[in-house]
Amino acid sequence: MDRSLLRGRSRRPLLTLAAGLCAAALASGCSAAEGMPAGPIAPIAATTATGRAEAPTPAGQAAAPSRATSDLQTDYEGTIKNVLPSVVQIDAGNALGSGIVYDTHGHIVTNAHVVGSGKTFKVTVATREQPLTARLVSSFPQQDLAVIKLDAIPKGLRPARFGDSSEVAVGQIVLAMGSPLGLSSSVTQGIVSAVGRTVSEGSGESGGTGATISDMVQTSAAINPGNSGGALVDLNSEVIGIPTLAATDPGIGGSSGSAAPGIGFAIPASTVKTVADQIIKNGKVTHSGRAALGITGRTVLGTDLQPTGVAVVSTTKNGGARAAGLKAGDIIVRLGSRRITDITSLSRALAADKPGQHVTVAYLRNGASKTAKVKLGEM
Repeated sequence: MDRSLLRGRSRRPLLTLAAGLCAAALASGCSAAEGMPAGPIAPIAATTATGRAEAPTPAGQAAAPSRATSDLQTDYEGTIKNVLPSVVQIDAGNALGSGIVYDTHGHIVTNAHVVGSGKTFKVTVATREQPLTARLVSSFPQQDLAVIKLDAIPKGLRPARFGDSSEVAVGQIVLAMGSPLGLSSSVTQGIVSAVGRTVSEGSGESGGTGATISDMVQTSAAINPGNSGGALVDLNSEVIGIPTLAATDPGIGGSSGSAAPGIGFAIPASTVKTVADQIIKNGKVTHSGRAALGITGRTVLGTDLQPTGVAVVSTTKNGGARAAGLKAGDIIVRLGSRRITDITSLSRALAADKPGQHVTVAYLRNGASKTAKVKLGEM
């Protein structure tokens, strides 16, 4: 996806937001709509798909909800009641984010960019008004995931239930739960817009880890700063992903771009469980499942100042690239059938491969074109 990405971090003062909400409420309290004719409006009969006219609902009487509407509302309310108590707010000092209660031992899973470089955090859980102290277990920026642990486990702490990512379907109704802009226990709704997305995060001032993450779930549910680390939930009350970032359009709103409404991304539950289970068991990730070429590289620019490939700065001992004969100074231009123009395109190509897989690497050495068969390692 050729877009820059906005991180889900909240630095906006809550007072400013509250004032904006009050202003919006006052603005909506108009006594009459401009341009509307004065006097009562006569009811208009509706025509069904069969062409039969239906009587209008009498004035002052609300139309009875259909059974389908009533059932859907019941599903929404039930899901929120079941899952929202498992979603927490995390105060990392310089930013607010969200997290999900992972087990009864006080482990909470969230995004690596939420915890940042912090070691201790203030966590507000559903069963207490006052925040609790939590400490970092481990962070894995390569997948933008981290696990923290509460110092004391409050009574009634409820772990969330994680679903099967392979069963997520486009069009499926989902709810995003978290603390957007510091508003804890907030819920937005949408659908699964796409699955299997490979997305590269920003880094530095954008607050991201710079990770390239595969198999992400795209959703139309609103993802705002502070939603990061929260829960993307289906109507079976199962977490299917962790909302992590929202798309921005670099052509709007200046150099940093402007948020593109309705395009958010969540790390799938399968990835979350794989990483969290390893961190909880071993204190770190021991098997990432992510392919690695075994190099340190940098983007190379051509004479037109456009990216043209990735220069090998160094190769990793016992890595696939060194074993295949690549060395410092080589410029990688293709991985399999995929053109490589910069570090991001190389990361995306590797995200689609698996450790142990053999790929053909095309590269330039002193201007001459060469190829090598490389066995991919693990990140």
